[in-house]
Parts: sequence; structure tokens; C-alpha cells
Amino acid sequence: PDVGLDDLYRDILLDHYRSPRNHGQLDERATHGADGSNPLCGDELRVELAVEDGAIADVAIDGRGCSISQASASMMSVYVRERGTDEALRAVETFQQMMVAGETPPEDFADIEALMGVAKFPVRVKCASLAWKTLEQALTSSNGPESAVTTDERSMGDD
Repeated sequence: PDVGLDDLYRDILLDHYRSPRNHGQLDERATHGADGSNPLCGDELRVELAVEDGAIADVAIDGRGCSISQASASMMSVYVRERGTDEALRAVETFQQMMVAGETPPEDFADIEALMGVAKFPVRVKCASLAWKTLEQALTSSNGPESAVTTDERSMGDD
């Protein structure tokens, strides 16, 4: 592996962890929201979206957890802001393929590519995926604007 690239990716992850983008709440502006958790690691995340005319006009993330989960949430929030909801849902699938199958992400994933190394550590994939699964839940839930998701295997519908 390219040591310089590893250092760059580490710096990107730490930057998003220490200075998360779109951190906070949308309050009454939120049209969609979901809570996510990773019980094995203790990660907790809230994703709120303001969707207008089929696009994510604003996004807010709030939570606590390991550096990977929080950095991934920050990166996800930057990526989906001002994108269509369909495009955001496609990005969830693309991210999962990057994590599970090691597929190279599209160029517009930018900083998100720094998470590719996480795929080598299956237990950490759940940390990186939490924000994306929570985003998906917020956008697709038929339970109204509030719903919850967990990366706990017992709740992933694999039975």
C-alpha cells in the first residue's frame, strides 16, 4: 500500500471526525428523519433531512461514536446535500458495494473514498455503513417521518 495515500486517508477521516460537516438538527425544517445505532460498537446517529421537490435541500447529523462512524456520517452529509433523493439512494447502494465488494467508488465520492480501507475490517464496516443505512431509512421509511435502524445482525432481516 501507498503509505502517503494511507496518511492522506487517515487525515481526511480525522478531519471529518474532529470537524463534522452538517452537525446539528434541522428542527421544524426536517421532513424526514431516522435514528441509527450500532450496538456492538456503541455508535449512535440521528439523520434529519429537509426534502423539497424530490431533492435534499438540507441535512443534519447528530450523534456519537467511533471516529469511523462519525467521519462517514459527515462525508455522507456533504455528498447528499442538494442531490435528488433517488441519487442519494443510489449512493447508499454504491457505498455498500464499496464496503462489501471492494468496488471502486465513482469519482464524485471524493473524500468518501478514504473509507475504502475499512472494508478490510468487517467489524468496522458496520461503523462506516451506519450513516448510509440511516439515510436510507430516513428516505424510504413508510412509518412516517421518524424511524430507526440498527446494524445489529439480528435486525438486518437475514433470517
